[in-house]
Amino acid sequence: MVSSVLCRCVASPPPDAAAAAASSSASSPASVGDPCGGAICGGPDHRLRLWRLFQTLDVNRDGGLCVNDLAVGLRRLGLHRTEGELQKIVQAGDKDLDGQLDFEEFVHYLQDHEKKLRLVFKSLDKKNDGRIDAQEIMQSLRDLGVKISEQQAEKILKSMDKNGTMTIDWNEWRDYHLLHPVENIPEIILYWKHSTIFDVGENLTVPDEFTVEERQTGMWWRHLVAGGGAGAVSRTCTAPLDRLKVLMQVHASRSNNMGIVGGFTQMIREGGARSLWRGNGINVLKIAPESAIKFMAYEQIKRLVGSDQETLRIHERLVAGSLAGAIAQSSIYPMEVLKTRMALRKTGQYSGMLDCARRILAREGVAAFYKGYVPNMLGIIPYAGIDLAVYETLKNAWLQRYAVNSADPGVFVLLACGTMSSTCGQLASYPLALVRTRMQAQASIEGAPEVTMSSLFKQILRTEGAFGLYRGLAPNFMKVIPAVSISYVVYENLKITLGVQSR
Repeated sequence: MVSSVLCRCVASPPPDAAAAAASSSASSPASVGDPCGGAICGGPDHRLRLWRLFQTLDVNRDGGLCVNDLAVGLRRLGLHRTEGELQKIVQAGDKDLDGQLDFEEFVHYLQDHEKKLRLVFKSLDKKNDGRIDAQEIMQSLRDLGVKISEQQAEKILKSMDKNGTMTIDWNEWRDYHLLHPVENIPEIILYWKHSTIFDVGENLTVPDEFTVEERQTGMWWRHLVAGGGAGAVSRTCTAPLDRLKVLMQVHASRSNNMGIVGGFTQMIREGGARSLWRGNGINVLKIAPESAIKFMAYEQIKRLVGSDQETLRIHERLVAGSLAGAIAQSSIYPMEVLKTRMALRKTGQYSGMLDCARRILAREGVAAFYKGYVPNMLGIIPYAGIDLAVYETLKNAWLQRYAVNSADPGVFVLLACGTMSSTCGQLASYPLALVRTRMQAQASIEGAPEVTMSSLFKQILRTEGAFGLYRGLAPNFMKVIPAVSISYVVYENLKITLGVQSR
């Protein structure tokens, strides 16, 4: 019944037909809302068929389609959609914000969605022959960093192919997707973008990709603002664990075996509950400049890499992302040093961030603001590389095994993949992060000698063993799951507030 109400024409109507449609629509209100203006589909008759479909879906006969109506009505027609997908349909078409679609909103949604689907179809149709085959699906996804087998591509085809030709024409593509919220190419990539969503306190991940449309419409800066806001909330909520990690990295040893409970007790006893958030202010402030610099550097480096694709391949993303991260970290590194010093300060030692910066400059000079710079730069590549590799591996494993009818992994799978990839990235780069923190903090410890990265590594291995390179790892891992979860929830809500289209 769904396909019977849809326009079967592939091409746009000729100019004379369009003109006739315009004049007929002016004289006949019934033809308003016809995708072809009535020139090809028969005007009022097509609208009548849409009305019949609307009535079929309007299960409770109240003149509006809510999520429940769509779920029951589409199930009766043999179409199964998740609640999240149906909510996207209602939100996309609900102009008066009453939580349901009336007939006019339903017609306009179908029209707008069909236009977007046609753009997607054209971008997939590499041969420009009006049909999509398995090789074109594989090539489109390969260009965007998702590798699927020929069998997987054929599974995708079979789910849409009605006549058994193992190709999809425009009508088959549109019939399958019209009452499905996907509208961008490719659906898989957009479901699986993650780098601006998850903030675990270390901004070393490879930057996100933005489409040409997102850059032209200005949606990119809204995504960055939403990501920055999510990071600020996430870091503030997990700041006590982050400060405990810094204290354990600097002060814990075999003779001073600081535990999690003991560390929290010591912080509260020394400075009260507010002291748990020392260093968080500068940690939040550095999100904006670091994200902006990294994004701008990433866009410039993409051009130098020389890829003609809108989205880079995996190894190109790693190179461009690592270089952009190095540029951003170099630009804001003094703020990293300030964050460590503020986290380690005693009560009354500094009156604020500016006072801390002035004292460091007066006592130690400009060079103090770049202590630990080398291990920090060296840590970018293993962190970003392993985080990206693990995420891509988990993504492709899920797609190969479970993505038969939909590429939407759901929130739980996204969070699990993001958590695991971030954890692996941090585990690989943690020894360098610990050495960086100790070098940043060395002047705050009375009588501490000047040390280099290599000498500090040797000293830790000699006095504490390999375990000494992982001091503070427990609170660091404890904050990953809440940090990822909080940043995801805040990110999604900020996107709605800023009017960002769902990716």
